[in-house]
Amino acid sequence: MKVCIVSDSHDHRLLLAAAVSAAKNAGAEAVLHCGDVVAPSTLGVLKPFGLPIHVIHGNNSGDLYMMARIASQPGNLITFYGQDAGIELGGRKIFMVHYPHYARAMATTGDWDLVCCGHDHEIRIETVANIKGGETHMVNPGTVGGVAAPATWVMGDLDTMTFTAHDVEIDTTADTQAAS
Repeated sequence: MKVCIVSDSHDHRLLLAAAVSAAKNAGAEAVLHCGDVVAPSTLGVLKPFGLPIHVIHGNNSGDLYMMARIASQPGNLITFYGQDAGIELGGRKIFMVHYPHYARAMATTGDWDLVCCGHDHEIRIETVANIKGGETHMVNPGTVGGVAAPATWVMGDLDTMTFTAHDVEIDTTADTQAAS
């Protein structure tokens, strides 16, 4: 199973849509958003892609009540977890949190196959030694919103546990269609 990992969209709808469009075209079956969506309505640009969206809040969260209301609408593909989330996708245990220091701490437990974070807008793909004698994959996709850093996202292949960083490339015709 392939997943699109993003964070820190900060209401940059066109960049978020462009990243998810590229990921879906490359086979992504779900989106993991590691916080700082800001306005809950920003996630609306992802609806046309028809992918499940797993999202947590960050430190620039906007209206958390509205985020929960949007996620609770019938037939919605958005799941909003709050501060952090422990989920299972593609047979892998995944932990999502906004803050890198919290992510590193969770990775060291050895309880997760993958820990994803955001916050500092610095893209990082690494393995972290855990207390069970193994390694845990830790991914920070940077900022899909391009805030004080290049706009980036990560494609994760949960079958092979490989992760690749991507710059957001804008196709103005596709973005216009996705944003409408």
